[in-house]
Amino acid sequence: MKKIVLALVLFSLLAPCAYAQKKETKAVLNNIHQRKSVRTYSDKKVPDEIVTELLKAAMAAPTGMNIQPWYFVVLRDTSQYDRIFAGNGNMKKFKESSVVIVLCADTTVTRPPRENPNAPAVTSPNAIWRDDMGACTENLLLAAEAYGLGACWTACYPFARTMEPVKRELGLPANVVPYCVVPIGYPRLDEKPKDKWKPEKIHYGRW
Repeated sequence: MKKIVLALVLFSLLAPCAYAQKKETKAVLNNIHQRKSVRTYSDKKVPDEIVTELLKAAMAAPTGMNIQPWYFVVLRDTSQYDRIFAGNGNMKKFKESSVVIVLCADTTVTRPPRENPNAPAVTSPNAIWRDDMGACTENLLLAAEAYGLGACWTACYPFARTMEPVKRELGLPANVVPYCVVPIGYPRLDEKPKDKWKPEKIHYGRW
């Protein structure tokens, strides 16, 4: 009898925890599946404190050897956009959005050689900055979705016509490239995510 009572007590204690965990897991997965590219925005302003939270999420991305190559330029003054984004076909989205974030990458890394951590720091090319920036951008987009915002990943790198005006007008150092540009705002339309689930693209064991 004591064992039965103990089991019931343990169940009553653990059940709410399991339910809460399941609910949290569902919320995270739902946020991932609901993410979509939003290209039209209302005139409602995104508060600065939310922008900060988006940037914190972006910087929480995985990064090879903890190099963290990312930098961000936050823009709100649309009068600058014709110069900064000259040659970019996404101008309408940029000007309509509440805030534009330019995600930039330091393409070099300065640290002691891996084979000799006690040696003086040296600067060398960072071969994996693109991977880190992709993860960083996705984190930003997911955070925007979680806040009920709309965002759109627009390419900058590796196209010279879009990169050069950004580098020049924003004064980026020679070793820093503008990776992508993300306009963010409150959605004007009720846009839906695409269903991208394709089981035929999955292979188990080998191709």
